[in-house]
Amino acid sequence: MLGPIAIAIIITLVISIPVTAFIAKDQCKKEIEGKIGNAEDKAREIIDEALKTAEAKKREGLLEVKEESIRTKNELDKEIKERRAEAQRTERRVQQKEENIDKKADALEKKENQLAKREEEMRRQRDEIARLNEQRIQELERISGLTSDQAKEYLLKTVEEDVKHETAVMIKEMENRAKDEADKKAREYVVNAIQKCAADHVSEATISVVQLPNDEMKGRIIGREGRNIRTLETLTGVDLIIDDTPEAVVLSGFDPIRREVARIALEKLIVDGRIHPARIEEMVEKAQREVETIIKEEGEAALLEVGIHGIHPELVKLLGKMKFRTSYGQNALKHSIEVAQISGLLAAELGLDIRLSKRAGLLHDIGKAVDHEMEGSHVQLGAELCRKYKESATVINAVESHHGDKEPTSLISCIVQAADAISAARPGARRETLETYTTRLKQLEDISNNFKGVEKSFAIQAGREVRVMVVPEQISDADMVLLARDISKKIEAEMEYPGQIKVNVIRESRVTDYAK
Repeated sequence: MLGPIAIAIIITLVISIPVTAFIAKDQCKKEIEGKIGNAEDKAREIIDEALKTAEAKKREGLLEVKEESIRTKNELDKEIKERRAEAQRTERRVQQKEENIDKKADALEKKENQLAKREEEMRRQRDEIARLNEQRIQELERISGLTSDQAKEYLLKTVEEDVKHETAVMIKEMENRAKDEADKKAREYVVNAIQKCAADHVSEATISVVQLPNDEMKGRIIGREGRNIRTLETLTGVDLIIDDTPEAVVLSGFDPIRREVARIALEKLIVDGRIHPARIEEMVEKAQREVETIIKEEGEAALLEVGIHGIHPELVKLLGKMKFRTSYGQNALKHSIEVAQISGLLAAELGLDIRLSKRAGLLHDIGKAVDHEMEGSHVQLGAELCRKYKESATVINAVESHHGDKEPTSLISCIVQAADAISAARPGARRETLETYTTRLKQLEDISNNFKGVEKSFAIQAGREVRVMVVPEQISDADMVLLARDISKKIEAEMEYPGQIKVNVIRESRVTDYAK
């Protein structure tokens, strides 16, 4: 049980706690109010400061805007002034140009006026000149007794004669100069080449003759009801002519190779004695194989004789075929071999490639081996064959140009051209039929006789020369040179002939008198 003191303490505590709390609350309130008052004062200060700062910023912004607008205005004013000045300068230039144009227009107008006056003056002068010229012509006609047309004709004739004479003299001088410079070396080269080249020539015709042991063999060749001769003609494509010729049968055919096959087969049949269709067929096959072997051997022999190698085997066969081809009676293979040898000799004289020259010369007529089987000239066919079998461009050009179809691109082509002419033009190399020969002679004389001033002409030297007799009163010495050239050009253009034809123009003047 508590004592009175304890109770008094408790009561005191109970009473003092609320009083203390109240007092503390009051003091706390006062402190809070004081702090609030201070905060409000600081807030008002901050707001005032912010307002002052904002006002200052505003003034600064306004100043910057004003300065920027002033600067922009100044720049615009400056740009306007510059553009205005440029416009003024442009206006001044345009004005100056207009003034210059006006001045030029005035000057042109003055010149036009002057030209018009000058043209008028010139027209008057031309009229005056024409009048004076007419008077002069009339006076000249009166003095000379000739009309203007007669005088013009006389003048033109005089000038024409002078020009003809000068032209003839010039042509003669140029020809003599060229001959003097070229004849010596050309003669030396050609003569040396011809002397060094010795080739055999065999003439082939379009028929072959097979000798028979007796005339009884003709009946056996014909066979019962002609079956043997029909079989032989069918298999070989050659016509057998059995006539009254004693102990001989004639084989006629355009293709020389077929004709050779028929000849060999017929000779074998005659030797064998057994002549019937089966045996004929067998002998024809053997003859064909034999001819093919001959063709190959002849081609290889030609290469060996000329001394070249590396030619395609097909070209070698074609060379062998040329043994059975002729041109104007000249064997094509022998001609090609001779051209190859002459080409090599000429190339040696000129310091060119001898082997290439021989190769081009040997192949220059290779087209003749197939020109009766294919369309085209032997020049075109030969060039195509050389391209097909990979011959060089020099050889191809030599083939294309050896008859002048194309321009030669190398000296070797010119050599082959010259060698071909030498081989074909030498006496005895080629022969013609009587009809062709007489036709060529007549054509030569007709061409020469068609020229004005020609009295008569004669083809001599087997058609290698034509002598033209002219009327002295119509053809002068100067005209003779031009006439010879004109006849030569017309012969070249209208005729085909081996070698060359000499045109010899003769002018003879005679004076006759009698002593009485």
